[in-house]
Amino acid sequence: MLIKPSALTAIILLFFVASCGDSPKKQPPKQDETAVKADSIPPEIPESVEVEEEEAFVLNEDNAIDFFFNYAQELKEDKVRLTTSMGSFTIQLFDNVPYHKANFVYLSRKGYFDNTQFHRVVKDFIIQGGNSDDKETSKKRRLIGRYLLPPDTRKGHRHHRGTISMPSSERDNPHKLASPYEFFIVVTKPGSYHLDGSYTPFGRVIEGMDVVDAINNVPVGDGDWPWQNVYILKAEVL
Repeated sequence: MLIKPSALTAIILLFFVASCGDSPKKQPPKQDETAVKADSIPPEIPESVEVEEEEAFVLNEDNAIDFFFNYAQELKEDKVRLTTSMGSFTIQLFDNVPYHKANFVYLSRKGYFDNTQFHRVVKDFIIQGGNSDDKETSKKRRLIGRYLLPPDTRKGHRHHRGTISMPSSERDNPHKLASPYEFFIVVTKPGSYHLDGSYTPFGRVIEGMDVVDAINNVPVGDGDWPWQNVYILKAEVL
């Protein structure tokens, strides 16, 4: 049987339309898949920053004693060299004053003393260091922590000339707890023995006492602060 040209044309058109209708099912759009993958990527950078902040160790009055007790157990070094803007000198730390020794070494290794100053100089008496009038020092204290150390005055050490000792905190402090960030060095000949029993000697200058004397001779203004800043450039554990 012969198919008329008009009927043949209709059949071809129907087949073409049917083929075009099936093609979208074989090629689903990719845009939605890409959007889902992008949304599912975890925010790795913020999470890593949060982990670092959570793991940061800060000293406080609850953990400081245990921390320095353990720190002292593994501590073999007992000397620290302070390089100042007027020269350098070396301190030997006493082994039987473990908390104060460990504290001074720890702060030296943390770089706390770097760029602090000898902020108090009393002629023929002491030079006192570990403080500064800049914001960086306050920031370093905040990152290391807020804590005090117990006095340790009964180990037989006295405030001879060249002795390094730790001042007590200015806070309400009937037990003379020590302020860990500052220290003073006695320059009095032969010593300042009226300080015994009130402050904790934890070392002595064994080299460079002439530099300590030079710092003690700088001109000072109100509050015993030197007219020209005397910087501790670096504290190195030897």
